[in-house]
Amino acid sequence: MMDTTAPETAYFRRVGENRFVPTHHAGGAWASDEQHFSPVAGLIVHEMLRARTQRPDLAMSRIGFDILGRIAFEEFEIRVETIRPGRTIELMEATVSVGGRDTVSARAWFLGAQDTGIVAGGEPDRLPPPDDLAPWSLTPVWPGGYIASVDARQVGIPQPGRATAWISSPVDLVAGEAADPLASYIALVDTANGIAVRQEPTKWMFPNVDMTIHLYRQPETPWVGLDTSVVFGHDGHGLTTTVLHDLRGPVGYAQQSLTLRPQPTS
Repeated sequence: MMDTTAPETAYFRRVGENRFVPTHHAGGAWASDEQHFSPVAGLIVHEMLRARTQRPDLAMSRIGFDILGRIAFEEFEIRVETIRPGRTIELMEATVSVGGRDTVSARAWFLGAQDTGIVAGGEPDRLPPPDDLAPWSLTPVWPGGYIASVDARQVGIPQPGRATAWISSPVDLVAGEAADPLASYIALVDTANGIAVRQEPTKWMFPNVDMTIHLYRQPETPWVGLDTSVVFGHDGHGLTTTVLHDLRGPVGYAQQSLTLRPQPTS
């Protein structure tokens, strides 16, 4: 494992054109030798936007991530390519590889924008703003550098499988690089699976194997609003569903498929 004792102000450091190393802020919640997926997701979006030099006017409408295996806490690379170029619709793909093994794949649709305000409607209610809410520490439930890096504000009283919260982070995505608000926003969305736990993670494991985000408005930072519900099924599967918000209101939805199993007993 790499040395991460030096002070860091970002989740990742770029060490090559498409290669990165995680800092201690990217530490995982399920295992100390893994990266948390949430900042990795934001970094993927950062690299997609960095590669989009032809049609920067298109906006991300959907991004789907598949977690192919454990994201080891070591140097990794991200490869990005455009699968379907176009004037008004574009499809991009990214792959994260650690030690030569693909660990995350992602595909994102980018769509053209136009004024449709006269027919807009159907949004969920807005959340109360975070400024007047008390801080909510997630570290009693979850270990890891990523969870320790976030500022959470609780909306209402969480119940098993149901919680609403605002999440922000003072930590930059990549050291020395300005991140687009979209990348910084998506870097916090995977936190949803940890705010509405149905069972204690010391007794049950419920990691997500994917995350799909649909957006009907481009989100703004610094706060990510998560209105989250978690369902555990009868056959070892679960689903985390979240209405996504920023300070202006709802922006879209996220879903995460869970693999559910009891923690090994010693």
